[in-house]
Amino acid sequence: MRIMGKRQIGEMQPFELVIMLVIAEVASLPMNDPYIPLYYGIIPILTLCFLHLLISLITRKSIKARNIISGKSVIAIDKNGIRYDNLKKMNINTIDLLESVRAAGQPDFNSIAYAIFETNGKLCVIPKEEESKGERQAQLPITLLIDGNWNKTNLAMAGTTEESLEAVFKKNGYSRLKDILYADIRQDGLVFVNPKEGKFFIENLAITGGENW
Repeated sequence: MRIMGKRQIGEMQPFELVIMLVIAEVASLPMNDPYIPLYYGIIPILTLCFLHLLISLITRKSIKARNIISGKSVIAIDKNGIRYDNLKKMNINTIDLLESVRAAGQPDFNSIAYAIFETNGKLCVIPKEEESKGERQAQLPITLLIDGNWNKTNLAMAGTTEESLEAVFKKNGYSRLKDILYADIRQDGLVFVNPKEGKFFIENLAITGGENW
């Protein structure tokens, strides 16, 4: 468990849970049968640990590989209400969704701006923001870049380009893409950028797709 990382059991990706179950199975065989040498269990366990580290490295470096292995986050509630089509994709019903949002401390659907099922099965709820003169639309950041890799689907959704973001990076002293750990954008064009070393920074960027999410 120490070798495989600090992730908690409830935050495991599906492939990590499968690996842990297999490790438990192969570890029990030599422990229960005195005729099976102990190293018959140790070698498969070390092999599974190596595979876990390898898969984790691949998913960290490649967004496409992560989408295939771990899946994607799914929006259950957005600005238009409950996304029934996405509920069907996840094979859950409205009662399951209601129980999940209640567990997240939001018993009223009308008070929710966004509800997102993450790849580890947890539900993230973003409540609506309120102003003195009425309701204000909550902002939902979408990821544009992770560990130097562009998310081209979200770039197109936001209506911006790699060149526009790279200009923002250079403006703040980062000319190399590999120096950027994470970047996202909101519907109003506010960009959050976190370099691998140094303090995060924010910039406003003109976009054309803020109404798309």
